[in-house]
Amino acid sequence: MNRAFVDTDVILDLLTQRTPHFHFAALLFTFAEMKKITLYTSPSVFINAFYILRKHLGTVEAKKALMRLRLLIHVIDSGEKIIDLACLSDFSDLEDAIQYYTAQAHRLGTLITRNIKDYKVNDMIIQSPETYLATKGWI
Repeated sequence: MNRAFVDTDVILDLLTQRTPHFHFAALLFTFAEMKKITLYTSPSVFINAFYILRKHLGTVEAKKALMRLRLLIHVIDSGEKIIDLACLSDFSDLEDAIQYYTAQAHRLGTLITRNIKDYKVNDMIIQSPETYLATKGWI
């Protein structure tokens, strides 16, 4: 089974229909709906997405959008150990470190983001939605 962690930017591309990135984010989640991939994210991604979405959609619509999304993605825990690792890491962005260590702790070998340059790691595949879909032969 294909399993991957999804970062905030991809979720926002989908929910705000940001061009030109919306198409590939929508395809990724379509394959999740078809059960060809299982997608995961962290609670902090939902929090960050809500913060941004409520400015665009309002609080009620932002919550509705996230509830619809939650049907397609699994939210996995980021506990104390992950926070400690993130704070002690060489990542310049704490959020990126938390996403990376959360994906790593749950043995997810792929992290899907548009901010590939922010993840300077050798033990995990970091790909954009477009690249991920292409490597699977889905586009």
